[in-house]
Amino acid sequence: MAAEAKLLPQYVAGLSAAMGSFALGTVIGWTAPVEPDIKDGSLGFEVSSAEYGWVGSLMALGAACVCVPIGYVINVIGRKWTMLILVPPFVLGWVLILLASNVFMLYAARFLLGMCGGAFCIIAPIYTTEIAQTKIRGILGCFFQMLITSGILYVYVVGAMAEVMVSSILCAIVPILMALLFLLLPESPAFFVLKGNMEKAQKSLQWLRGKDYDISGEMAEFVANDKYAKENQVSVAKSLVKKSTLRAFAVSISLMLFQQLSGINAIVMYSTGIFKDAETGFTDTTCTILVGTMMVVATFISLFFIDRVGRKPLLMISASFMSVCTFGVGFYFFKKAGDEDFAKSIAWLPVVCCCLYVIMFSCGFGAIPWLLMAELFSEDIKGIAGSIAGTTNWLAAFLVTNTYPFVSEAIGIGLTFWIFSALTLLAVFFVLFIVPETKGKTFLEIQAILEGNA
Repeated sequence: MAAEAKLLPQYVAGLSAAMGSFALGTVIGWTAPVEPDIKDGSLGFEVSSAEYGWVGSLMALGAACVCVPIGYVINVIGRKWTMLILVPPFVLGWVLILLASNVFMLYAARFLLGMCGGAFCIIAPIYTTEIAQTKIRGILGCFFQMLITSGILYVYVVGAMAEVMVSSILCAIVPILMALLFLLLPESPAFFVLKGNMEKAQKSLQWLRGKDYDISGEMAEFVANDKYAKENQVSVAKSLVKKSTLRAFAVSISLMLFQQLSGINAIVMYSTGIFKDAETGFTDTTCTILVGTMMVVATFISLFFIDRVGRKPLLMISASFMSVCTFGVGFYFFKKAGDEDFAKSIAWLPVVCCCLYVIMFSCGFGAIPWLLMAELFSEDIKGIAGSIAGTTNWLAAFLVTNTYPFVSEAIGIGLTFWIFSALTLLAVFFVLFIVPETKGKTFLEIQAILEGNA
């Protein structure tokens, strides 16, 4: 009887690659717990609210700038070595924060950290989908979001327990540890096949499936995928306007936009300020850590559903609840502006809504847009196309994080969150009518769906 493929090596490789997203999570979440201290001059210089808006948003701009170049790099030197060369600049970004003597050094640090984190948003999903068997591809794809939320919770906790300098040192250690894990990883078999190195591809796949597993069937599938891509290969410009690519772009870019315009980064990066304004009766730190914990737990739970329920149902359920939750937060702040006594009686509402929001975000719209980005595009265009989708995501993140403080001050937090609610409701109908289901489907089957042949 033929031996079955081992799942443990795939889980280990997927989790190790996703450690880059843990490091990204520390960058995203860092602004929330340290905001009061930095504004009060704990780094030796004071930072205004307007300047702190740039501190929060410049990491997203840095991420947007790196996505397209990294799409080319991973096809030249490989997924593994690209992850390794990102470690030194990742550490340097945290060192710049430790050495910052003015706000411009802080800007530079955040921009550099954003570049490194944004690069992992492209590499990690592509790597994990390429090393995983079809039946666990969704689970491994969700490791990316689970480690982001874990990184956010990590920095929330250390930020609450330690001063800015200590918490930044503890964040700088993370990229060093993940480099040790990267050294143990095999390169993606798909990359070796792309380069025509079948011997190394076989060794890599055998490591991932176990020494007793017959890899001939999967190797044939890798070769067939590569052959399909090369037989249909045209110039990059022509590849980008193929029917399957255009539909993949429509789905992937739209989901990236909906993900950010749902308000997730406004909640994550400014959660301390939101809870302070809400006057919940709980400490700001307690509420922030509670939100971070909910994100981790919910993402972990979603691992057990992604390959059973499917991508579309999870996206629709996720967006529906997120829309209700942002409406609830908006309702509280709307009432607070006109009826403070009533608002005090429902001070629990923004905490409950924010917690439920991050739970539902983590179960669907957190991980699945990145997973679909890696599933929908053909091998010949995956790097550049995924990079464009990633750039869109981070530009939208930059727009939200940079404008949220000003928009919420100009029109009120209530109306701002109602806008998030309306946009997320629109996402429900987009998923219902436009997004294809990819659960359990091979690469060639997904391409057939996008071409309209299935």
